[in-house]
Amino acid sequence: MIEYLILFSSAFLAATILPFYSEVILFALLREGGDPALLVAVATLGNTLGAVVNWFLGRYLLHFQDRRWFYFSHKQIARAQEWFQRYGFWTLLLAWMPIGGDALTLIAGIMRVRLWLFVLLVGIGKGLRYLSVVYLQGLSAW
Repeated sequence: MIEYLILFSSAFLAATILPFYSEVILFALLREGGDPALLVAVATLGNTLGAVVNWFLGRYLLHFQDRRWFYFSHKQIARAQEWFQRYGFWTLLLAWMPIGGDALTLIAGIMRVRLWLFVLLVGIGKGLRYLSVVYLQGLSAW
């Protein structure tokens, strides 16, 4: 049971702005004979919830848009949000990427992507990443 908590925690931290790699722990637990489906589910849940933290941070940044030092105008933000809601939300399927993925989840909060859509797309992408680790671990066993 503690292994799953460690995996969940590492996946959660890996999705935030902290540098962390949960795939290593997933791989080790798979090598020890852990249930692949349960491990993928736990890792995906942890990583997706960690990304939700980034989404909330992005939403929080908008509280500063009336400050003099805030770089973008209300009009620029509104235009970007409209575009991102129409076309850019599909990029959230790439939130699993080691470089840029965390930034996408923060931007999604700033762009006011609906939380249910965010969780769905980010969860799919991150789940597929963890499934690929299971697949690669199976190949390495040969």
